Amino acid sequence: CVNIKPALNNMKALNTKEDLSGALKSISLGQKDSDIMDSFGLYVVTWNVATAEPPDDVYSLLQLSSPKKPDLYVIGLQEVRAAPLKFVSDLAFDDSWSHLFMSTLAPLGYVKVTSIRMQGLLLLFFSKLDHVPFIRDIQTTYTRTGLYGCWGNKGGVSIRLCFYGHMLCFLNCHLTAHMNNASHRVDEFERILDAQTFDAKNTPRILDHKAVFWFGDLNFRIEDHGMHFIRSCLTSHRFDLLWPKDQLTMMKKKETVLQKFEEGPLNFQPTYKFDLNSDNYDTSGKKRKPAWCDRILWSVLPKSLQKGVVEDGDDKEEEKKKQEEEFPLRVAQESYAGKMDYNISDHKPVVGIFCLELRKLYETPLVQVCAEGDWSADFDALITYSPLQSFSSSAWDWIGLFEVGFKSISDYVTYTWVKDDQVAFIDELFQVYVSKDDIPVRGGECVLCYYSSNLQCIVGMSQPFKVQGSRAAIEEGCLPENIDGLNQAVAS
Repeated sequence: CVNIKPALNNMKALNTKEDLSGALKSISLGQKDSDIMDSFGLYVVTWNVATAEPPDDVYSLLQLSSPKKPDLYVIGLQEVRAAPLKFVSDLAFDDSWSHLFMSTLAPLGYVKVTSIRMQGLLLLFFSKLDHVPFIRDIQTTYTRTGLYGCWGNKGGVSIRLCFYGHMLCFLNCHLTAHMNNASHRVDEFERILDAQTFDAKNTPRILDHKAVFWFGDLNFRIEDHGMHFIRSCLTSHRFDLLWPKDQLTMMKKKETVLQKFEEGPLNFQPTYKFDLNSDNYDTSGKKRKPAWCDRILWSVLPKSLQKGVVEDGDDKEEEKKKQEEEFPLRVAQESYAGKMDYNISDHKPVVGIFCLELRKLYETPLVQVCAEGDWSADFDALITYSPLQSFSSSAWDWIGLFEVGFKSISDYVTYTWVKDDQVAFIDELFQVYVSKDDIPVRGGECVLCYYSSNLQCIVGMSQPFKVQGSRAAIEEGCLPENIDGLNQAVAS
């Protein structure tokens, strides 16, 4: 990003729309040649948490000590506690698992872009802040498969989105249990694929997306082998001797829909079933056999079927063909492993680390946003914004003031409606005001985000800027520590 405030101030002196257009192009962010392939790290977690409360921290789970941080975190949980009162409170407030992940990742510059919950199934999508304006067309949906489709204890939840113009879909599933239900699990998966549709021309179904990541407690077991043989293989780390009898591996040989998906080698011990708070496999009377129930798979459309995002009003077949050739997407798995140091559940979490290589279809945000002048709670403030590309704006669009390190899109300090609070505009340059009563008295490092109601996402973001502490509040004896204490009391 670049500091755009001087350029925006200079725009006020421009006389023609052509001059303004040229100036906007001159400050567009991060322009690159289209022939450069960019690499993005994707970190996928799946974990059946067996209704347990979160652990003290998830640093090891998310590998936060690693010097190489991913661009995206996708976290799928199953069996999140969903007792009626607990579930209702989680809908009104963030559930304890979401809160833990947000509190852990926000200080590192990640924002929860979206999430979806269906009873015990929870799917969270986090992104580094600088990618947020380029994540668009976000949609979520769910499918119940428990009790013949009437109950959400089993099923799938999904998030689809457009990442720099490439359509991605993430599907978190919890399929039916027990050894003899392998075929039924495949039927459930196909039912989920058929039932989940999206409001999109090119990608109405899950498998239409350029890349699909399918993960969860898929509940496939190890057939035939007895407990003694399985434990012997685990002790000697000869996991490969168990692969031929893994039900998912077996079903992939005869089920066409499963053959669309790839999976890395199972070079880690089975993640089910453990005694609670232990690293010992099931010692109860049932003595369930260990199994790789928790899996992460992915599918990439063949290049001939990949479609880019074509802007409104441009449906030419040659344009689509050009985008298919110039904007490919490749997925490579870098790591696939179980995280055995967590024992609050009878399942261990599984982590898949991927590299997404793609050519960006766009590198400029839809809207440029800037804080004008000095900001404090002593006077009204001005925001300048300008559309850099045409998009379907709405009277419900708003610009939010966020503290640097905010956790999610709903974590704004205040907001202003772009239409109701508009005070001036010059061609494509607009100004809106923020009342001094809505600006935080104690000040702090902040950022402005333009939220599009139609697109359901942030489409523009300012550079971080300083909101000064209120002089009037200080003169009246409202010391900073007292203000902080009051804010904390109100928040709690």
